[in-house]
Amino acid sequence: RAGQRTRFKAFVAIGDFDGHVGLGVKCAKEVATAIRGAIILAKLSVIPVRRGYWGAKLGEPHTVPSKVSGKVGSVMCRLIPAPRGTGIVAAPASKRLLQLAGVEDCYTQSKGSTAT
Repeated sequence: RAGQRTRFKAFVAIGDFDGHVGLGVKCAKEVATAIRGAIILAKLSVIPVRRGYWGAKLGEPHTVPSKVSGKVGSVMCRLIPAPRGTGIVAAPASKRLLQLAGVEDCYTQSKGSTAT
């Protein structure tokens, strides 16, 4: 656009599929630079994710330990524990984040002005 400087923003999520996940956001003039910076920030922001059981405590933890919710702007997202074998019932982006965190079974609810 005339008179405006184009900048690219990259969102990168990393995880080990076993209880650790990190998110990085970087803005730069070039796409490759933004992605590279976001990867570095994601690796520096890795946090542990608590997992729990839905019913009997058999095997490895497979779902979120309890109902949890978070709010950003008008959007409220809620994670609900699910029985083993249900899978992750969520939109593609949030499903991938939960998979990276090592959650195998989970229901989701979202309210507000969401894209999904």
